[in-house]
Amino acid sequence: MPGFGDPEARLLIVGLAPGAHGSNRTGRPFTGDASGDWLYEGLHRYGWANRPVSRSRDDGLVLSDCYITAAARCAPPDNRPTPEELERCRPYLQAELELLPAVRGVLALGRIGWESWLRAAGWWERLGVRGRPRFGHGEETVLPDGTILVASYHPSRQNTNTGRLTREMWYAVFERVRHHLDTAGLTSPA
Repeated sequence: MPGFGDPEARLLIVGLAPGAHGSNRTGRPFTGDASGDWLYEGLHRYGWANRPVSRSRDDGLVLSDCYITAAARCAPPDNRPTPEELERCRPYLQAELELLPAVRGVLALGRIGWESWLRAAGWWERLGVRGRPRFGHGEETVLPDGTILVASYHPSRQNTNTGRLTREMWYAVFERVRHHLDTAGLTSPA
């Protein structure tokens, strides 16, 4: 499954993998499933999407200043990609990052999205064990190049139905990212 969004985006969202009944079926990230309901409603609420839902690739959804991708490119068994699968998929994520030069903020959904982006962007090795940011919902880090990394629990049903991730928590990460992109000098490179 390829990524989706604005090629001039300042915001990059990195998810886990295509959902078997969502993006694996529809061909667009977070489209046609409950996780996508959460994601696109949040993106619409904070000005990155022209509509709050995504049901199919031809539903008219347009992202502005935002691009969505995933750590793994195929729907993994039991929704858990293996380390080997993530390693094999990493070159695709790296290639996407090279095609998105304006990205100044990254919202990593889940520990796998967070670690995969750090690895694909080269920060995992450069920062080393002691310098790596911590994963936790709402954790944010400004990297040496000025990119802001915000971590969030993934909006999966396992997290949203149990209350591990609430709407208030979800909106808070979007508010922080929006604030950073709009007021903290994280403008698109000239």
